[in-house]
Amino acid sequence: MLTGHQSWTFPSKPVILSSAAVGGPFEAQGKLATDFDKLYGDIWLEQDSFEKAEKKMLEEACDIALQKAGIDKGQVNFLLAGDLMNQIISSSFSARTVGIPYLGIFGACSTSMEGLALAAQLVDSGSAQYALAGTCSHNATAEKQFRYPTEYGSQKPPTAQWTVTGAGAALVGTNGVGPRVVAATIGRVVDMGITDPFNMGAAMAPAAVDTIQAHFRDFQIGPDHYDLIVTGDLGKVGHPIAADLLAKHGFTMPDQGRFTDCGLLIYNEDQKVIAGGSGCACCATVTYGHLLNRLKRGEWRRILVIATGALLSPLSFQQNETIPCVAHAVAIEHS
Repeated sequence: MLTGHQSWTFPSKPVILSSAAVGGPFEAQGKLATDFDKLYGDIWLEQDSFEKAEKKMLEEACDIALQKAGIDKGQVNFLLAGDLMNQIISSSFSARTVGIPYLGIFGACSTSMEGLALAAQLVDSGSAQYALAGTCSHNATAEKQFRYPTEYGSQKPPTAQWTVTGAGAALVGTNGVGPRVVAATIGRVVDMGITDPFNMGAAMAPAAVDTIQAHFRDFQIGPDHYDLIVTGDLGKVGHPIAADLLAKHGFTMPDQGRFTDCGLLIYNEDQKVIAGGSGCACCATVTYGHLLNRLKRGEWRRILVIATGALLSPLSFQQNETIPCVAHAVAIEHS
């Protein structure tokens, strides 16, 4: 149901019946390692290319989510997935293996919440009984496509972030026990003229702020409505910018414990991730692992997750285009 200008309320409160998070070796060394369902010690995952390794992680995240819910893939009506690769090949090739009717989506690193919002909309409207939302990223595939191949060994500036190697998936259904998706806000594309592909946090922060403001306006609520507000992957550079911009617009956000960022949560301080984590799998693995686990334990009742995405491509960068960004917010509750 449309609420305000760009938000949805889901009257039936679709249930996240299960979720799964798969990660690589660097994620296994991070702060949230125990919240992953499966971790690999090798970034190749016994595959002969990094792209195939990324595809394998998404396939496994989907399989684990279905197994945890006790649902056969033949019962799932739709798979919604996307990733960072050209033509979203990781997701499309995974869909070929999974065999569920497939809707490919692209929102860069905002894909996790875009997929979850659309899955909830399908279930709430009666268009699906079960919908599976997933996404993935791989450090080496993203570096190869957007910056320099890992083997090149290029030096990165202090604003650069580390693409998470991992995949996350969530199964949304009409009935059952689990956290519920109660609302979503679909973001506008915001472009503040940044052209540096090594400074994604600063590029995406204004889009996150725009969506957060829209969410508060559409639902006539404020930051105190949520026990936790978490952005996708703004990192050490973008997250403080977002907080400052929100303050200038009259929103005093909670302290660091209640207003945080997935890119700040996933890795330890001694890991050399420069400005923090990023990638489609950053928000996906943190949300579908760590955040939902804490919700289920009763540590929070309401959380708002705002996944952020930079919509550039190698071609647009080479043509001196600026970086348009978008953010999508999903409100999740657990009684």
